[in-house]
Amino acid sequence: MATVDRSSKPSFTKSLFLGSVSSELVLPYPTMDSDERSRVERLATVARTYLTTVYDPAKAERDGWVGDDTIRDLGEPGLLGLFVDEQYGGQGLSQTGYCRVMEEFGRVDGGLAVVMGVHQSIGTKPIYLFGSDEQKARWLPDLAAGRKLAAFVLTEPNVGSDAYNLETWAQRQADGSWLLNGEKRWIGNGAGDVLTVFARSDLGHVALVVEKGTEGLSTGPRFDTLGLRANRLQRVHFDNVRVPAENLLGEPGDGFRIAMNTLNNGRMSMGTSIAGGMKQFLDLTLEHATKRHQFDRALIDFELVEEKAAWMTTQIYGLESMSYLTTGLVDLGVADFSLESAMTKTVASDVGWKGLNKAFQVHGGEAYMSDHPLSKALRDFRIFPIFEGANDVMRAFVALGGLRSLSEELPDMRSLSISDPAKAIGVLAPYVSGRINRAIRPGRLAGAHPSLAKHTAAVSEQTVQLRDAAEAALRKHGKKVQEKQLIQKRLTAVASGIYAQVAVIGRASAAFERDGLAVSGAEKTVAINYLKRSQREVGRQLRGLEVNDDSYSHQIGTSVRQSHGYAFGL
Repeated sequence: MATVDRSSKPSFTKSLFLGSVSSELVLPYPTMDSDERSRVERLATVARTYLTTVYDPAKAERDGWVGDDTIRDLGEPGLLGLFVDEQYGGQGLSQTGYCRVMEEFGRVDGGLAVVMGVHQSIGTKPIYLFGSDEQKARWLPDLAAGRKLAAFVLTEPNVGSDAYNLETWAQRQADGSWLLNGEKRWIGNGAGDVLTVFARSDLGHVALVVEKGTEGLSTGPRFDTLGLRANRLQRVHFDNVRVPAENLLGEPGDGFRIAMNTLNNGRMSMGTSIAGGMKQFLDLTLEHATKRHQFDRALIDFELVEEKAAWMTTQIYGLESMSYLTTGLVDLGVADFSLESAMTKTVASDVGWKGLNKAFQVHGGEAYMSDHPLSKALRDFRIFPIFEGANDVMRAFVALGGLRSLSEELPDMRSLSISDPAKAIGVLAPYVSGRINRAIRPGRLAGAHPSLAKHTAAVSEQTVQLRDAAEAALRKHGKKVQEKQLIQKRLTAVASGIYAQVAVIGRASAAFERDGLAVSGAEKTVAINYLKRSQREVGRQLRGLEVNDDSYSHQIGTSVRQSHGYAFGL
C-alpha cells in the first residue's frame, strides 16, 4: 500500500456526521503495490484452482465438515496464514490482500469461507494483534500452516449482541493462572485446537487462549443448522479449566477491547467473501439465462431478467468499492475504522441476500432443487445478516457512534431539556444559523475525476444534510435518541450510502486516470448507475427522517402485543 501516515486522523464516517468530507483519508483510492498484487493474484489462483478442481462443496455439506484433508491442503500453500508475518510461516499480506484471496472462498462455498474466516479473521487474529512475541512464536506457525485450527469463543446461551455482559467467569489464582468456568454456544470451529476465549473476572474482561485437550474443556453437542452445514458449530464447556498465566492475551481488563477490535477486523473479509459469492450468482444467472429459452427467446432477452443481471453487476461494483476502501483504510494506518467495518458488513450481507434471491428467481424451479448451488447458497447466506454483529445492532452502533462524535462538538447539548421547549430556544438559534452557514459552504470531496463532478457535489450536499439530520435528532430527543432505533436505522442508511458513493467515486476516478475515459466507458456507466441509485436511496432515507409512519408502527406494535397476535376477523 502507499505509505501515508493517517494514524492520527479521525474516523471518516464520524467526520460525515460532523458535516465534513475528509478527502485525505479516502482519495486517492487505496490500492496494493505491484509486488503484493502479484503475490495476491498467485495465491488467489492457487485457491481458485483447488476450489474448482479438488474441493466438493456438496460433499462437504453432506459430510458435515469441509474435511481435515482440505484444511491440510489449503495450509500447505499458505492459505491459512494469509496475514500472518512471514517470520511465523505466514504470507504477510495486507488487509486488502487477505480479503482479496478470501473472495475466492466466498465464490465457491459459503461454508468453507466461514471456516477459513473464523480461523483467520477472528480466531488467529487476536493472537496476531495482541499476543506477545512469545505467544506469537508459540501458536502462529501451526495456525498459519493449517496444522492447528483456531476459534473465537465469545457467544453464550444468554449473551449474544450484548457481549459485554458475559457470564463465563475466570478466577485468577495465586500463581497467576486462571480457573475458567462457563458455557459458550454457536462457536464456529468450536472443536478446534486453539480457542481464544473471552470471560469476565474480578479484574475485568480477559482474553484467554485455551488449547484442545486441556482438562475440563469439552465441546458438543454440535448444532444442527439450516445452512453452513460443513462448518462445525459447537457448544463449548469449561469446567474448572486451568489456563496458564502465559495464555492471557494483553492485560486483565483488556478482553472486551480485544474482542471488539478483532470483530472490527473480521467483518471486512465477510464483505469481500460475499462479493465473491455474488459474482458466482451472476455467472450462474448469465449461464442459465443464455441457455434457457421460453417463448422462442433466451431468458436474458427479457427486460426483467436483464434488469436483474444489471442490478447484480452494479451492486457488486459498489460492494467491492466499499469493501476495499475499508481494507485500504486499515492498511493506510487509519486508527478508527469501526464504523466503516460495521457498515461494510451490513451492506454486504443485505445486498448479498438480495442478489441471491434475484439469481434464484431467474433460475425458477431448478434452483429450488436441494442439490442446486443456489439452493445451498440460500441455506448458507441467511446467517450473514445475523452473525459477527447482527445487522440491526450494527445499524445502532454506526448511528450512535456518529451521534456521539457530534454531541462532543455541541457542549450546549447538556443544557437542552426536551420537556421544557422554552428552555431550548437559546440553543436552537445557533443551530439554525450554523445550518445556513454549512449549506453555503459544504465540504467537498477533493481529488475526484472531473467527469464525476455532479456526483461529487451530491456527496457534499448529502453530508451536510446528514449533519443537519443528526443534530436535529440530538436536539429533539437528547439522550433518549439512544432508544430511537428507527431514526438510527435511517441515519446509518444515509451514512452508508454516502460512504459507498465516496468509494465508487474514488475507485472510478482511479480507473479513469489510469485507463482514460474512452477505455473506461463500461465502468463509467456502472459507476454512475450505482451513484444515482445510491443518491436516490439516501434522499429517501433523509426524507423519512422527517415524514414517516413511525407513529403508526408504534401504535400497531403496541396493539398486537396486547392482543397477542393478529386480532381482525373477516
